[in-house]
Amino acid sequence: MDLKELLSLCIKEQASDLHITENEPPILRIDGKLIRTNYPVLSREDTKKLIYSILTGTQKEIFERDKELDFSLSLAGMDRFRVNIHLQKGSVEAALRRVPLRIPSIEELGLPPIVKELARKPNGLVLVTGPTGVGKTTTLAAMIDLINTERECLIVCIEDPIEFIHHNKKSVIKQREVYSDTHSFAEALKRALRQDPNVIVVGEMRDLETISTALTAAETGHLVLATLHTPDAPQTIERIIDVFPPYQQQQVKLQLADCLQAVISQLLLPHASGKGRVLACEVMVGTSGIRNLIREAEIEQIPTLIQTGAQYGMKTMDKSLKELYEQGRISLDTALSKAKHPEEFERL
Repeated sequence: MDLKELLSLCIKEQASDLHITENEPPILRIDGKLIRTNYPVLSREDTKKLIYSILTGTQKEIFERDKELDFSLSLAGMDRFRVNIHLQKGSVEAALRRVPLRIPSIEELGLPPIVKELARKPNGLVLVTGPTGVGKTTTLAAMIDLINTERECLIVCIEDPIEFIHHNKKSVIKQREVYSDTHSFAEALKRALRQDPNVIVVGEMRDLETISTALTAAETGHLVLATLHTPDAPQTIERIIDVFPPYQQQQVKLQLADCLQAVISQLLLPHASGKGRVLACEVMVGTSGIRNLIREAEIEQIPTLIQTGAQYGMKTMDKSLKELYEQGRISLDTALSKAKHPEEFERL
């Protein structure tokens, strides 16, 4: 068994992830479920040998020093993989996430039409949020591809690691990988403002400095696209404000109210047929009403405005789930398990 063979199987089975772990055969994640392959069970020596076969000398040194390693892997003629290597009870293990070579379009992903309008905005902050593995990076890639196809822009992407590879069409795209092209998100973002960008893409807003610089960039006439691990729009806004010390929070509310264009919150759900997955998403658009609520810190009223803001392209997660259920794409149990207000949802 070699890793290339396992990666080929991962692509053939349309799996999203491959897991290499001790005392188990290689495991694939297909449509959200973990599927054990028919390969033999791996010993501690096997996992180390398999994983070390794809590392360069420098990567081995970094891993042995830091006990963690993230990088992207591309083998000729295959999809790319985002790789995380870690130790578990002293055993070298890995999780490999498949990144398809072709960037899907906004329609193919099942995103609402408002997402195209957001990608066409000249400036401001657009956030894509949700838990890990719901396709936030894929949504960003589809938006970048739309800009690349339609407009002459300079796009600076800061990623950890680089996943989808973009080729220049009308735009010029610079993809910088954290740790190999720059030391940190915050540092790269600060420098990006001097690189004459029209659009800045931040793989993940992780810390105060990154969030602060992203807000400044959005305020100063750039379109900033970024992801956050938050479940919905109200919690996204609270997370951004709470990152700052109390004495700065009032100023941040004003900044955010001025520059926030939208928050798109995503979930990936199993298809009713048992094959494939379906995207459900909530969209909050920065209307004057929403901006006021952010300024006044009345965040708890945002869901009401999302509910009544359909003419602006807004949609609640419950409404998205209801539509998917009515189209027969997800089961009632799936919809109820993810609904924010299950009792109200049943009435819908």
